[in-house]
Amino acid sequence: QVQLVESGGSSVPLGGSLRLSCEVSGINLEDYNIGWFRQAPGSEREGIACTSMGQVPSWDSDSIFIKGRFTISRDNARKTVVLQMSDVVQDDTGVYSCAASRLYCGRLYRMYEFWGQGTQVIVST
Repeated sequence: QVQLVESGGSSVPLGGSLRLSCEVSGINLEDYNIGWFRQAPGSEREGIACTSMGQVPSWDSDSIFIKGRFTISRDNARKTVVLQMSDVVQDDTGVYSCAASRLYCGRLYRMYEFWGQGTQVIVST
């Protein structure tokens, strides 16, 4: 059974940093591209970044609201993909989810096969 479990979400002060983790089981992480997405209340799901397993390029959002503040990394041995957030702003509040795809690594969430339940991030002022 494939499972992606996100953790690390919490309340974080404006301008602070947060480290989110996505732990994968039931698949070999080396065979999958892993993306991070977020969804704010009342908004569509938004792609942040994707780390490739090597067959396709990795991808990072070029949104001015994301670029330069989020870093994705993977540890295949630990079956974990990390999203490091820095200089958080109010609009970073939302549910953050990771997803796995064998063939795709980009912003289109419908292209991902497996999803985690998400972890809540709240930016406090």
